[in-house]
Amino acid sequence: MKLSHYLQEIATAGKLLTRALHHRNYRLFFAGQSVSLIGTWIQQIAMSWLVYRLTGSAFLLGLIGFTSQIPLFLLAPLTGVLADRWNRQHVLIWTQALSMVQAALIYALVVTGTVQVSHLIVLSIFLGIVNAADVPARQAFVLEMLDKREDLGNAIALNSSMFNGARLVGPAIAGLMIASVGEGTCFLINAISYVGVIAALAAMKVKPRERAAKNTRLLQGLREGFSYAYGFLPIRAILLLVALVSLTGMPYIVLMPVLAKDILHGGAHTFGFLMSASGVGALASTIYLASRKSVLGLGRIIHLASGLFGIAVMALSFSRAVWVAALLTFMAGLGLIAQLASSNTIVQTLVEEDKRGRIMSIYAMSLMGMMPFGSLLTGALASRIGVPYTLLVGGAICLLGSTLFGRKLHLIREVARPVYEQMGILPHTPPEMETPTRY
Repeated sequence: MKLSHYLQEIATAGKLLTRALHHRNYRLFFAGQSVSLIGTWIQQIAMSWLVYRLTGSAFLLGLIGFTSQIPLFLLAPLTGVLADRWNRQHVLIWTQALSMVQAALIYALVVTGTVQVSHLIVLSIFLGIVNAADVPARQAFVLEMLDKREDLGNAIALNSSMFNGARLVGPAIAGLMIASVGEGTCFLINAISYVGVIAALAAMKVKPRERAAKNTRLLQGLREGFSYAYGFLPIRAILLLVALVSLTGMPYIVLMPVLAKDILHGGAHTFGFLMSASGVGALASTIYLASRKSVLGLGRIIHLASGLFGIAVMALSFSRAVWVAALLTFMAGLGLIAQLASSNTIVQTLVEEDKRGRIMSIYAMSLMGMMPFGSLLTGALASRIGVPYTLLVGGAICLLGSTLFGRKLHLIREVARPVYEQMGILPHTPPEMETPTRY
């Protein structure tokens, strides 16, 4: 009896962890995107190593990061307005096809021996423009793939687990391939990997949704999105913390090739190992989040996870052994993804449907749009004061941001409570009977 009860509990937990996969459209997306994301991580590692091999410059590593991400910061608010008006499924098919073309062009340049840093900068800008259209549409499309809104949190957590599972596998594959056959094949693999996700998107059957009015002017729609996002305390606080961490903390990834080669005295395999360790931590956090039944408690997780991330990045500045650095990158990945996935879930839970594309574009601008400035700043700072001190400063700022968010958490809960009551997430409680909550 005990064994059967134990097995039944395991089966129940497994269903809870994967309940979003019961939806056909999301299942198709998950399968295709899982393959594509491995290719994306392989290309990202290969790109970083290629740039550093060609130039030996931490600043140019930061510059490549800047050029690949700045278009999203500039264009995402506008593409978010369009994501509320256009068919998001069709948008994603086009963006995946263009991303495939970009990877194929880099492969051709590398294998012919004609690749130069200027080529990589131009192609990085091109991919950044594509991502500016892709990210808001992708974020907003998650709910359209689900038949039940209550599975949204699980789907977002599974998205993060998919991303970080690829982050675990992709860098390890990239490190081995770079060491054995060079960077070129990595770009070819990424180009091929897009076939699966394009086929999955084309096979989906999505119900028509309510779209934002097309007769509304583009700038008016843009203003409505910003007014809604920054006029609502819970969303504003989350977006500001995400932007701060993205600007000062997340660019630690840009410095990983330098840390692996010059400080830890390793090679491409060391770089891949550190990135995989970060992926393991991130994957662990998404499994935990996927097992949660409700959004309640996610505010506290955002506070604690962002603090853990800041502490881990600060400690990484002192590491001189590979195993210590791997442990700290594990902690950094754990804290970072727990914060971001929880933030994404709360924002998508609170936002009104006709503004989802715009709000998720602002979220993307806060997350990915701030990264180019962080990459550029980190590269410039590392060239002046060194990698260890740069990591120390970035981690300390993230820890400060976490502390400030924690102090505002009780106000955030008070403002979010009526929305949760309206959605049925929380029961309505008369003011005289209210007790402190943990959401």
